[in-house]
Amino acid sequence: MKRQTQGGYTLIELMIVVAIVGILAAIAIPQYQDYTVRTRVVEGLNLASAAKSGVSEYYNANGEFPTTNTSAGVAQANTIVGRYVSGVQVGASGIITVTYQNLGIAGTPTLLLTPTTNGGSVSWSCTGGTLVAHYRPGNCR
Repeated sequence: MKRQTQGGYTLIELMIVVAIVGILAAIAIPQYQDYTVRTRVVEGLNLASAAKSGVSEYYNANGEFPTTNTSAGVAQANTIVGRYVSGVQVGASGIITVTYQNLGIAGTPTLLLTPTTNGGSVSWSCTGGTLVAHYRPGNCR
């Protein structure tokens, strides 16, 4: 008579698989959380694009940067809002402050968009503000 062997996995093999899945989850979950915060930050940059255009146009027309949303020709700060943005404010020297809310991190971080002139054109730096560097887009780190 032939002896029939049962197919299946041993307890050790199953425990190894569970350990591997646990290690992968421990690595993937924090990375995913950082990714979701970064995607929420992009909303603020999109909402600030109109203010960037307004500041650039004002500079080209007047030779200096605007100091308010009104002078830049954009809506008031408290009306430029989104799900994760509570306001976009044009301030002194044309600096645009994007204030965030509900990002999934503590506090109400800000991101500063600072204009500089380059032979008649305006370029932007987004390295200022209280938003932690690793949550910023790659060009803002």
